[in-house]
This record gives sequence, structure tokens and C-alpha cells, in this order.
Amino acid sequence: MGLGSVRKTVLVTGAAGFLGSHLVDRLLAEGFEVVGLDNLMTGDLANLENASRDRHFHLEIGDVRETIKVYAEIIFNFACPASPVHYQSDPYATLTTSVLGALRLVEHARLRRCRIVHASTSEVYGDPLEHPQTEEYWGHVNPIGDRACYDEGKRAAETILRDAVRVHNADTRIVRIFNTYGPRMAFDDGRVVSNFLIQAMRGNPITVYGTGQQSRSFCYVSDLIEGIFRSALATEFDSPVNLGNPTEFTMLELAEVVMKVTGRQLDIVRKPLPADDPKRRCPDISKAKRLLEFAPKVQLSEGIARTYENFQARLG
Repeated sequence: MGLGSVRKTVLVTGAAGFLGSHLVDRLLAEGFEVVGLDNLMTGDLANLENASRDRHFHLEIGDVRETIKVYAEIIFNFACPASPVHYQSDPYATLTTSVLGALRLVEHARLRRCRIVHASTSEVYGDPLEHPQTEEYWGHVNPIGDRACYDEGKRAAETILRDAVRVHNADTRIVRIFNTYGPRMAFDDGRVVSNFLIQAMRGNPITVYGTGQQSRSFCYVSDLIEGIFRSALATEFDSPVNLGNPTEFTMLELAEVVMKVTGRQLDIVRKPLPADDPKRRCPDISKAKRLLEFAPKVQLSEGIARTYENFQARLG
């Protein structure tokens, strides 16, 4: 990695979250001094159990919307509720975390000349009219819908970070994250993988919205973190870059995988599709392959099995 004898300091905002905590673990393993920042709005300190035992990890309870006071050579911005249940519970907090957080980070980067790796989302594409989605696609987003606090907040954050490049020559790197799953997912986050697993573990019917033919691509967390890590260290980077798994599964196909892994054959209960819920979502990762040599490795059945094992351990 080229660290030599110098231990570089990095800041991870949203460090106690699902993705943030996995990133913290990876950075510590790679020899970085890691400062974690989290206001615990949706984060869980249990996610940092491993990191807390490492003397090179330092947790600060704080908010990315406030002035950043930590010195770091690289900032990974993962501070924002990322599941519908969480980001719709306080839309104002979700929107301001994305927008004000980006502004604070840009102010900090201008003074410190540090690199920002920003976790954006496939939600910037909305309910896409292009498939699969390339980084050049501008999206099909409802700016006043129930999901707008997250979708438009992330879109505005991208604008701020790109303008920082144009105006201040800042080093900002935007990664658009597609559906990611794995250990440490919150049980009540409303995401389809955690929903299906919890329902199966409790012997309840699996809830499928709409026809169940809407599709997603599911990236296991270790693959996603590898892409994030490579994005931070790449010599050349061209924002934004899609990170995810390009293999599609329908909701009904996912339900079958979950039932096979858990060993339970369950009924399927159908409910109306939520407003503005995308019907298809799949990344074109050609740019990530070219710039980062990024290619997901973990197959869905293997990843679901690992996640199931983690859920079992946490539920006792």
C-alpha cells in the first residue's frame, strides 16, 4: 500500500453504521490511524466492537453537519441514514446531513487539502429509464416524493463536491453505491435482504411488494469495501463511479435464495408497491473495472449464508 513508516490518519464519518464500521475494520487492517465520527442517529456502537479494541481507532460522537475539527489526510463520508425506514423517519435530518455535511467537508478539505471519498447512492438514478445505469445517466427522480429527502440530498451533495473540484481544485471522489448487504445490517432497516431473513428466521410469510418481478443487484459488503478502498488510493479517478454487483435478481428469486439458505419453505404475501420504488436497479460497472480493476467475487447464495449466520448469532 505504500505507507512506509508513516501511519496516515483517515476520518470515517458514519463510522458506527453498517458500511462505515466495515470500512473502519478494513482501514485498521491496512495500517491506518482511524478516527470515527458518528452522531448515532442510526449507527450502533456494537458494530465497532472489533475496532474499539484497536489502539489506532478513535471514536468521536459528533455530527458531520458541524465544523469538522479532526485532521485527516483522507475523509470517507458515510454519514447519512441509508435505508427507507431510517431516512424517512426524519426527512429534514436526512437532507441536511447530505447537504450540510458535504458543505462542511468541502470547507475542511479546502483548508487541509485532504481527499474526500464520498458515499453517494444508486438512488440518484431514481426509478431509472436507462438499464443498466451508467454514470452518464442523469436519473429519473421525484423531487417532492417520500424518498426525495435521500435521493435529492445525495444528488445535491454530488453537486457540491463536483463544484469544489471546479472552483477550488479539491480532491473529491464520488462513488455511487448500489444495494449492499452483509453482517451488521440493522434488523429493522426495511431493506429487502434483512426483511426476508428476519421473516424467514421467525417462520413468518415473506412479504413481496408489487409483482415481485422488480429487480435489484446485490453486492456483498466485503466486495463493496474493496471498491471503496481502491477508490481512495487510485492514482486516477473520474467521479462519479458506480460500485455494486451487476448481476440482477428479482425479489421472488431473492426470496427463493433466502428460503433455501434458511431451510424454510414459506408463503409469499403480496403488498402494493411503495411510491417511487424503482422497478429495476443494476449498475454498469465498466468504469470501476477500468479505473479500479473492481469485480465483485461473492455469489448471492454465499453472501446470504454469511449474513444469515451473523443474524443468528446476534439474535441468540
